[in-house]
Amino acid sequence: MNRALPVVRLRVPTDEDAVAWHRVFDDPDVMEFHGGRSAELSVYEELTARQRRHDAEHGFCLWTMVDEDDRVIGFTGAQPWPQDWGPKGDIEIGWRLGRAHWGKGYVTAAARQTLERVRAAGVAEVVAMVNARNARSIAVTERLGMRLDEVFTTPVSRQRGHCYRLPLQQA
Repeated sequence: MNRALPVVRLRVPTDEDAVAWHRVFDDPDVMEFHGGRSAELSVYEELTARQRRHDAEHGFCLWTMVDEDDRVIGFTGAQPWPQDWGPKGDIEIGWRLGRAHWGKGYVTAAARQTLERVRAAGVAEVVAMVNARNARSIAVTERLGMRLDEVFTTPVSRQRGHCYRLPLQQA
């Protein structure tokens, strides 16, 4: 079924967004594939500050997602893959959404905006690293036209994951 996607706006995260992200992600369902428990506010304070630097340096970051009522509902965006394993040197797109907003198309709408922005910034290809059990995120990668490139096991948690790829620039 093809339904209209909701209105979602992306902005560079502010200091206040750290508090909002902490609030909307304080849910075990949201954090299931991100360590299983809520992070401290300081984690989001550091993350939003780092994203402002990424935006200034690269022209993209993990942007705050704001709904049609101007409420912070999550983040989506892109950043260089931060780990020593996996697609080192590649640009990863990702998203996290507050539980109350699942199933409404926000992530797909925001991820499509992300692809447009990173393409405009000159990025030739993106990856998405997804836990193999995360059916919702896998469905988003498929809606974006991404293709499964690799199946892997994470070094620390020993979880099975998928690396999806999408070329953005035409040859």
